[in-house]
Amino acid sequence: MGILNKLVAAAAMVIGITSVASVAQADEMDDILKRGELIVAVQTQGAPVSFIDKNGKQTGLAVELARMMAEDLGVKVTFQDYDWKGLIPALLSGKVDMIAADMTPTPQRASQLLFSRPMFYEETVGVALKDSPYTKWEDLNKSGLSLGSTQASSYSEAIKKYLPEATLKEFSGGTAAVAQALSAGRLDGLVSDLGNVSNFLNDFDNLKLLDGIVVKNPLSFAVRPDAFHLKMWLDNYVELTTSDKRLEKMVNYWWNTTEWEKDHK
Repeated sequence: MGILNKLVAAAAMVIGITSVASVAQADEMDDILKRGELIVAVQTQGAPVSFIDKNGKQTGLAVELARMMAEDLGVKVTFQDYDWKGLIPALLSGKVDMIAADMTPTPQRASQLLFSRPMFYEETVGVALKDSPYTKWEDLNKSGLSLGSTQASSYSEAIKKYLPEATLKEFSGGTAAVAQALSAGRLDGLVSDLGNVSNFLNDFDNLKLLDGIVVKNPLSFAVRPDAFHLKMWLDNYVELTTSDKRLEKMVNYWWNTTEWEKDHK
């Protein structure tokens, strides 16, 4: 029995070593460092998170955060542009290493992906035409009203949950398409985040911000469900850049003010 026990223990050790080796071989962070490149999925359809600026450069809060991460890792960054509904399939199919976007880690998304600690938070708000009678976001919760949002977004979920009497209309062209539809009178209102809305109000002078905040959501970067090392690295990066105030500085520039406009629009 002593020999048998030793054989069983040896077999278990071999299995353990093989498992560890397999995990090491599948380490996505190792792959990024060996390749010298971080491949990131973005949606360059909505300032200030991700867009093409006046010089034709990809930029915005999510883009610049990913660019800073790559620089600190000592690798180059490559951005792949998708529409909103294409971001998660691109990640799950292995085309990219992570998603850098204003994505809320909802229970449905978190069942498919691993999310970092929140990079920043969004305040979801309501918008209507200036000449409409609506003054606060709750006024949009009426039967017969059509409210717009980005397709498959947390804004759509907010409309379903907090404005159930209205009719939801989703747009695949990003947040700018929703604002254009409202400005043209094809909608009665829209729901989006305050960062995007500040941009809308500059671009369309017939829109107004309604009083109140519908909901405040965390926004995170996403990686594949088996990318544990990269997820932990992202969490550590949030902690580090919070401590040295680089994250706060970047969020203030892109999200909490409109300072970026003079440099990029």
